[in-house]
Amino acid sequence: MGDSAKSGGTSKITKFWNGVKAEFKKITWPDRDALIKQSVAVVVISVVVGAIITILDFGLQYGVDFLTTLSF
Repeated sequence: MGDSAKSGGTSKITKFWNGVKAEFKKITWPDRDALIKQSVAVVVISVVVGAIITILDFGLQYGVDFLTTLSF
């Protein structure tokens, strides 16, 4: 039963990790300048989207408060 995990002397786990190492060698990592530019872009876009969500939240809150205080 325990021999079924090994095929040809190499286990499935060893084959898996050899595949992982081979794929890591194919990765092209960004240089320092590209990494900084992309990081700044992510932070700026996150702040802008956060500001838009905050403005929409306050606007909707004001609208709901206005509608709930109306008396007919």
